[in-house]
Amino acid sequence: MTDERQWNSNITFILAMIGSAVGLGNIWRFPNVLYSHGGGSFMIPYLVSLFLLGISFVLVEYAVGFRFKTSLSKILFKVHNKLEPVAWFVLTVVFLITTYYVCVVGWDLIYVILSFTKAWGSNPDTFFTNTVLQSNDSISGIFTIVPSVLAAIIAIWFTTWQIIKRDLNAGIGRVSEILLPLLCIIVVVIVIYSLTLPGASIGYSQLLTPDWSALTDLNVWLAAFGQIVFSLSLGMAIALTYASYLPEGSKLVDNALIVAFSNSGFEVFNSIGIFSILGFMTLTSGIPFNELVTEGTGLAFVVFPQVFNIMGSTSNIIAPMFFLCILFAGITSIIALLEGVCYSISDKFNFSRKKTATIVCIFGTLISSIFATGAGSMILGVFDAFLNNTALLFAVLLECIIFGWIYNFDKLIETLNKHSRIKVGKIWKAVIKYILPVCIFGLWIQGVLSTLSGEDPISMAIIYALAIAIVMVPIIFTKLPAKNEDFYKI
Repeated sequence: MTDERQWNSNITFILAMIGSAVGLGNIWRFPNVLYSHGGGSFMIPYLVSLFLLGISFVLVEYAVGFRFKTSLSKILFKVHNKLEPVAWFVLTVVFLITTYYVCVVGWDLIYVILSFTKAWGSNPDTFFTNTVLQSNDSISGIFTIVPSVLAAIIAIWFTTWQIIKRDLNAGIGRVSEILLPLLCIIVVVIVIYSLTLPGASIGYSQLLTPDWSALTDLNVWLAAFGQIVFSLSLGMAIALTYASYLPEGSKLVDNALIVAFSNSGFEVFNSIGIFSILGFMTLTSGIPFNELVTEGTGLAFVVFPQVFNIMGSTSNIIAPMFFLCILFAGITSIIALLEGVCYSISDKFNFSRKKTATIVCIFGTLISSIFATGAGSMILGVFDAFLNNTALLFAVLLECIIFGWIYNFDKLIETLNKHSRIKVGKIWKAVIKYILPVCIFGLWIQGVLSTLSGEDPISMAIIYALAIAIVMVPIIFTKLPAKNEDFYKI
């Protein structure tokens, strides 16, 4: 393996992995899931899910990537020559997720600039919907371009291209070494400051007030499993790809535990700050706490600007730091999402890293531009619901079956235990082969039902188009002849 495809240190790998895991889901999804599923008591199913699902599946991806040391498409072809389409299915889903993820990070970039003057005014909700998004519920809005959003999307894609076109350590490695420590410093400052706010205890007491009856609710356990899937980016080929760049002698199990606990520690610690700030909002505005805790854009781009409006002069520092925090987390996640896609394309078609990055980013920019229209936020919501709740979970289920049942699982155990201080064995094997597929299948059924229930004709048309794309694109990529002579060698 050349230096271009190998981390220059284990620390760089760990920082890149944590950077890939720490994203928008940690900052705005977790607080809502935590609050709405029992508060403090949610930590029990959350920790069970972390060990049972999160760490277990990350170990599979580490073992597979490290053992084969190649791209996902080539790995699945080696496992069985009929499985290559599954790899391109996974990568197509990941790429499409990235296209709208870039848009959300683009919105945040706009708010980084707005935050210095609080340009959102006294009504952040209306400002976000009408001024920033220029949202139009009608599909006809697709013909109206929103210049500021388009510019932000192009800026994020250009930044991404500048990073991933470089060699591994000069691009992803260097950015992870810079952005992740900065992200952690910003979060620590925000949390410490938030704890000094009047009413902070109203917020963080929600973490300390468990609803034990929630533990008997199956939906709470499914929510915990779902949070771990999204938080650790399971099934997206990120851990598999990054692990393939590790040098011999790496302690895979030890690394997996460090990454998983760092990611979970980040989102729990971050929630203390989020809840404390919302507690301050409740005290000063009289708005009930449960009306403030929302998932997604409502929390980041509506509720927090409202908070900053009543926070006083300190918000001139805290507001830009908050939106920079989201920006840094978003960028490290985007480059991780695209690395597996680029690796498989360059591996099969023998493209240079720069050429692959250029092609992927151009196509990504074109698709993302759909979200820079008046109908963009509506289309984005449909993309998110279908791709995350249905397609991605199906991809994770397929990977569980392939590596748990089709591939010789004992080889993965051997790979993980070779240099690690902490060993895995029959219990982990049973989890991957039996428990994990059942849990993922349950989540998938729930996702399908929630996605298809009550959707309007326009949303269903978008879903059908996406479904056709994630079926046809893998077939096309599989049928295209490889330019790399070694690609089909088993």
